[in-house]
Amino acid sequence: MIVVYAKCVVTGQNVEQYKKLATELVEETRKEPENVSYELIQGREGKNVFAFLERWPSQNVLDAHMNTEHFKRLIPQIEKLCVGGVDIVTHEVVL
Repeated sequence: MIVVYAKCVVTGQNVEQYKKLATELVEETRKEPENVSYELIQGREGKNVFAFLERWPSQNVLDAHMNTEHFKRLIPQIEKLCVGGVDIVTHEVVL
C-alpha cells in the first residue's frame, strides 16, 4: 500500500480558489476504480496549510492516477496557488 502526503501552503487570497480546485480533484479521484482513499486535510492552527492524504494499492495504480485527465489539468492550477510549490512525500505501509 502506497500513502502519499502532498502538502501545500496557500496565501490568504488564494484559499477559496484552492479549495474549489482541490474539491474537484478529490471528487474525480475518488471515482477512480482502484483508489483506496483520497482526502484533503487542513491545518488546525495554520488554516492556510493543506495536504492531500492518499492511499493507493500499488505504485502502478498511483502512476495511472497521475496520468488521468483531471490530475494533469488540475495539479498545475493548484501548484500555482501554493507558496513554494507542493511538498510531496510518499510512504509504504509496512504493518
